[in-house]
Amino acid sequence: MSTWSLRRRPGRTLGLLLLVVLSFLVLRSWLLQDPGMKLRTTYQGFTEAVDLYFDHLMSRVVPLQYKHGGPIIAVQVENEYGSYNRDPAYMPYIKKALEDRGIIELLLTSDNKDGLQKGVVHGVLATINLQSQQELQSLTTSLLSIQGNQPKMVMEYWTGWFDSWGSPHNILDSSEVLETVSAITNAGASINLYMFHGGTNFGFINGAMHFNEYKSDVTSYDYDAVLTEAGDYTAKYGKLRDFFGSLSGTPLSPPPDLLPKMAYEPMEPFLYLSLWDALKYMGKPIKSEKPINMENLPVNNGNGQAFGYTLYETTITSSGILRGCVRDRGQVFVNTVSIGFLDYKTTEIVIPLIQGYTVLRILVENRGRVNYGNNIDDQRKGLIGNLFLNNFPLKNFKIYSLDMKKSFFQRFGTDAWSTVPEAPTFPAFFLGSLSVVPSPSDTFLKLEGWEKGVVVVNGQILGRYWNIGPQETLYLPGAWLNSGANQVIVFEETVAGPMVQSTDTPHLGRNQYIH
Repeated sequence: MSTWSLRRRPGRTLGLLLLVVLSFLVLRSWLLQDPGMKLRTTYQGFTEAVDLYFDHLMSRVVPLQYKHGGPIIAVQVENEYGSYNRDPAYMPYIKKALEDRGIIELLLTSDNKDGLQKGVVHGVLATINLQSQQELQSLTTSLLSIQGNQPKMVMEYWTGWFDSWGSPHNILDSSEVLETVSAITNAGASINLYMFHGGTNFGFINGAMHFNEYKSDVTSYDYDAVLTEAGDYTAKYGKLRDFFGSLSGTPLSPPPDLLPKMAYEPMEPFLYLSLWDALKYMGKPIKSEKPINMENLPVNNGNGQAFGYTLYETTITSSGILRGCVRDRGQVFVNTVSIGFLDYKTTEIVIPLIQGYTVLRILVENRGRVNYGNNIDDQRKGLIGNLFLNNFPLKNFKIYSLDMKKSFFQRFGTDAWSTVPEAPTFPAFFLGSLSVVPSPSDTFLKLEGWEKGVVVVNGQILGRYWNIGPQETLYLPGAWLNSGANQVIVFEETVAGPMVQSTDTPHLGRNQYIH
């Protein structure tokens, strides 16, 4: 990816430098089809994929380097590898892979306090990631001992932090940000603000963390950044603008006008389709003696399922204790009646007394793959291994891939939908129309009264919502909308609200200061 860096130059003049940062935090799910895969190592299955990727990517990057007349002045080798450090041969391999394909600009590494000592590579400039002045002092000392008197750069100065479902909304005080940025520039270091502009984990692309427990990121990546998720100015922006302006020595031009935000009329769903009724539009299910994890499902031209939900069905004839490894969250049904959830903490559930043959269903949600730490090799989703009832493995499964791509919803013709009943059967899809008059503007959707699910606008997945917070609204860019009627589909797992509200103000939840 590319990022903008603010750097102090001689004469206290500010320049904008474009850096290309090659990061392997976003890994393709099909890599996990290999049961022996060792990501971010010199494991053959991984390096073959990297080599193929670099062959395509570097042919586009090389002509854009500064020495060839382009804007790229530096290339980062991986990202925070010192915190992972599974294979001492890996970083030299990545460095050589870049150089062999024609990368001739400055090479960089980027590490935080946990990985700096182990993340350095011979012949590559080490840079640091941090948030506080205390970290700046200790990491600067470490840099000096590692590589001597070399140029200093804070590759990631964290202007805020991301949020996880069920946790408080993180913020970092603007005065503290200004003090730390000032300290970094006074130390003679270059600086890159991460994040300068907040973002959005549209669709299902949010990540997760798993240290003491699994925690998935919310849809918003506002990050309490310098510019908000919607591009609005913050107190941080004002203070940093004044600060960098004082260093430039020239008057600053006025900042651009903000994009307008609009609160549209609430949308009341008028059509409904239960998941169970939707299955007949899915085509033939995958049949398998044993459960198959998402990545190994024979779908998408052999690439497996990357995101979304997967529904597993089998037949049981007795009650008892159901046990299995569910990644990440599975709603368990006896026929169409929900009896509870299986997840990382709850690995067993009681199946009530039944008579005759009964359909057991588990709707499994991939809540996001871990993208930092030691668990990245274990990010297969769905049912992992056997599912046991009274310690006996269940067999003969029907499996539905519910990836919720645009083509997924196109299967539902007009005849599939019915009016919303007084007592809907869940999970279910709810369809309505958001009226945009006179022209599209950014807005925020609020699902008060709904519990957990996904919002789809004009065939594109906007993101997930969950009433445990902290996120309370979903950012909907005006570019996604059309003048007039806009189709909105809500997939709700358990409880539907009466409407979907539109507001011109985001609500990201209660706050927690980062120290």
